[in-house]
Amino acid sequence: MFELRLVQGSLLKKVLESLKDLVNDANFDCSATGFSLQAMDSSHVALVTLLLRSEGFEHYRCDRNITMGMNMGNMAKMLKCAGNDDIITIKADDGTDTVTFMFESPSQDKIADFEMKLMDIDSEHLGIPETEYEAIVRMPSAEFARICKDLSTIGDTVAISVTKEGVGFSTRGDIGTANTVCRQNTSVDNPENATVIEMEQSVTQTFALRYMNSFAKATPLANRVTISMSSELPLVVEYKIAEMGYLRFYLAPKIEEEEEIAGQAETGNRKETESKLEKKPEVIPMVVEESEPDKESQLKLEIKFEPKTNSEVNTLGENKCKVESDDYTLVETKPEAESNGDICTLVETKQEAESNDDVCTLVETKPEAESNSEAQVMDVE
Repeated sequence: MFELRLVQGSLLKKVLESLKDLVNDANFDCSATGFSLQAMDSSHVALVTLLLRSEGFEHYRCDRNITMGMNMGNMAKMLKCAGNDDIITIKADDGTDTVTFMFESPSQDKIADFEMKLMDIDSEHLGIPETEYEAIVRMPSAEFARICKDLSTIGDTVAISVTKEGVGFSTRGDIGTANTVCRQNTSVDNPENATVIEMEQSVTQTFALRYMNSFAKATPLANRVTISMSSELPLVVEYKIAEMGYLRFYLAPKIEEEEEIAGQAETGNRKETESKLEKKPEVIPMVVEESEPDKESQLKLEIKFEPKTNSEVNTLGENKCKVESDDYTLVETKPEAESNGDICTLVETKQEAESNDDVCTLVETKPEAESNSEAQVMDVE
C-alpha cells in the first residue's frame, strides 16, 4: 500500500501546473525514500525530474516500490478541486489500477475524495550522472521569468552568456534585437535578490525560448533559480522546493552548425527568389506589315433631311449647308476609280413633282483637268 499526506497542498498544485504543458503522460515512482518523477517532452528535447523526499510529508507510507502512470492534464484537473489551504492525501492500494485523491480542509469540517484511473506508460528511466558545471548562476526566479517572457516577444531563441561581468541574455528576431545583462551583486540588502555567479570559464549557449518559458512556470515554487551551464552539455534549470526536494529541467542547446546551415539555406532561397523576380521575360520583336487601306471599304455618306428653306448648291470646304432637320442615313457604297485628288461636292436638289424631300448626296467627281465627265450621283432609296 502507498499513502502520503501533504499539509501544504498548494505545493503539489504548483508542481502540476508547471509540468502539465511540458509533459503529457508520466510515471510517478514511489519508494521508501520519496515520491519522484522523470519524464521527457514529446520532442525529446527537454527532460524534467521531480523529487519530494519522504521526510517532507506529514505522513508517508510505501510498503513496496510502485509506479503510477498518470496523465498530467487529468491530475491537474483533480488538484484544482482542492483549496490552497487544503491537506492533500494520495492513496493507492496494491493490485488496483486507480489512485485516490483526498482533500481535507484545515478545520477538518469538509472532506472530498476523487478517484482517477492509472495508465500503463512505457518509459525508460535515464541515469543522470552528477556533473561539475563550468558556470553556475543563482538569481531571483521572478527576474529570470521576466527576462524570458520579454525576449520571447522579439525572437525564438536566447543566447545565454556567462562571463566575469555577469550573465547576459540576448535574442534576435525579425523586428530587431534585445539584450539583457544581470551583473553580479552580492552586496544587496536582501540575499534573495542577489545574483551570484560561480564560473571556471566563460560559457555561451543558445536555447529555444518556448522551453525556457515553460520552465519559468515553476517560479511560484521557489524565490530563486539556479542555472548550470557547461560546454556541450544540457542546460540545467533548478527550483528548490522548500526543504522537501527539487524540480529540475534539462534542455539541450541548439547546435550552431544547424543554425548556420538553416541560415545559408534561407539566404540561398531568398537570393533565388530575388533573381527570379529581377529576371525580365525575353521580348521577341514582331514586324507588322502596313497595308494600304482597301478602297472598296471606303464609305460614302448620304444625308437625307427636310429643310424649310430653298435648295442651294454648295461646295464642301467653301460653304456650309444650312439645315434644320437631323434625319441621317449611313449607306456604304463602293468608290469610283482611282483619281489624284478627288473632290467631294455636296449637291442639293429639289423634286417638285412627286416629293418635297431634298436629297443631299455626297458624290465623288474627277478634277476638270483630267476628265470632263459629270459628277455621278447615287439616288436615295
